[in-house]
Amino acid sequence: MDEKGYFYRDTWAEVDLDSIESNVRKIRNLLPEEVDIIAVVKANAYGHGDIQIAEAAIQAGATMLAVAFLDEALSLRRKGISIPILVLGASRAEDVNVAANENITLTVFQESWIEQAAALLLPGKELSLHIKVDTGMGRLGVRSEEELQSMEARLKGDSRFSLAGIFTHFATADELDDHYFQKQLARFEEMISALATKPACIHTSNSAAALRYPGAYFNAVRLGITMYGLAPSLEIKPSLPVELTEAFSLHSRLTQVKRLQKGDKVSYGATYEAASEEWIGTMPIGYADGWLRRLQGQEVLINGMRVPIVGRICMDQCMVRLPGEVPVGSEVTLIGKQQEEKISIDDIASKLETINYEVPCLISSRVPRLYKKNGKIVALNNPILNGASFS
Repeated sequence: MDEKGYFYRDTWAEVDLDSIESNVRKIRNLLPEEVDIIAVVKANAYGHGDIQIAEAAIQAGATMLAVAFLDEALSLRRKGISIPILVLGASRAEDVNVAANENITLTVFQESWIEQAAALLLPGKELSLHIKVDTGMGRLGVRSEEELQSMEARLKGDSRFSLAGIFTHFATADELDDHYFQKQLARFEEMISALATKPACIHTSNSAAALRYPGAYFNAVRLGITMYGLAPSLEIKPSLPVELTEAFSLHSRLTQVKRLQKGDKVSYGATYEAASEEWIGTMPIGYADGWLRRLQGQEVLINGMRVPIVGRICMDQCMVRLPGEVPVGSEVTLIGKQQEEKISIDDIASKLETINYEVPCLISSRVPRLYKKNGKIVALNNPILNGASFS
C-alpha cells in the first residue's frame, strides 16, 4: 500500500468485521434474551485489534467488554469506548483510583487486596468490582465460602465499593467429558449460595460453555475465541450448534522470483537443496512477524495453488518453492482463502503443535491490520508508524 495507506511493506493481515458481527449475532440468537454478552477483547482482541473488534461486538449486541489488564481497559477508554469494561486479571491496589476515574470494573479475589484498596481509594470515589471464585481452575480466585462471605461483608461496609458481579472460569468446558465441568459448576453454585445478596452480574460461561451448557448461563456469558470464528477445541468443533466464520487472514507478496539449479541451497544452514531446476520465491515475512521457524514446510497459497515453504524461515523473510515462474508481486495467502483453496488457523496451529488461540496472537504488531466490511477496507492500523491509522 502507498503512503496514503500508511504501510510500506508487502505483508499485512485482514480482519473481516462482518464475520465478527455474524459470529456474535449467531450466538446471541442461541441465548435467552435476559443473558448478556461480555465480549473478550484481551490481548489486542486475540491479535485482531482491540477497538475495531470492540466496536463490531457492541454493534452485534455485546453489552460489556472484558480484558486481562487495566492497561488494556484504559486503551479502550482512550479510544472512545464508553460501555462497561471488566478487567479479568489481577490489578494492583495502588491503581484503584485510576480504575474508579475511568469507570473500569476490577476483579478481586482475596480479602487482603480489599484492605489495601480501601486504604488507597480516595473519598467520594466509587469502584466497581467482580469477585473471582476459584472452582477448580487453580489460578486466581476465592476458594472458601468463609472468605467469600467476609469479602462480601467488607465490600458492603464501604460505600466506595460496588459489588457488581461474581464469576468463575471453567477448565474443561471445551472437552467432551463433562465430569470436571459439572464439578466446577456445582462448586460455583455452592459458593454463590453463601452470599447474603447475589450481585447483578453472574457469569461462568466461556465460549465453549456458552455453546454447550445452557445451565451455566446465569445472566451473562463471556465470548472469546468463538467471536473470532474459531472453535474452542478440535474435540468439540464437530458438535458446535452454529457455523462460525474465521475473521483473520494473513497475506504477503513475492518480492523476488529466481531459478535455481540442481544442488543450489536455500536459507540459513543450507538445509534445503534444489533437487533439480526449481523456481524459488521470496516474501517479506518471518519469525519477527510471528511466522515462526517451525512453519518450515508449511504450505501457502499462490494463484490458488499450494506451495511449500523451503529452507529456514528468517527473521524478516521466507522462501517458497514455486511450480514455475510466477510474477513478482503475486499475492501469497498464508492464512485464509485463495480461489478454491483455504489454509485455516487450525491448520497453522496443527503445524505448530499448539491451539488456534495462539496463532493470531503470535502475529506481531509490525504486521499492519486492514479492516474490511462489506468487502471493502474501512480502517487500517499500523502501530509501527507511531500508531498511524485511518478510517
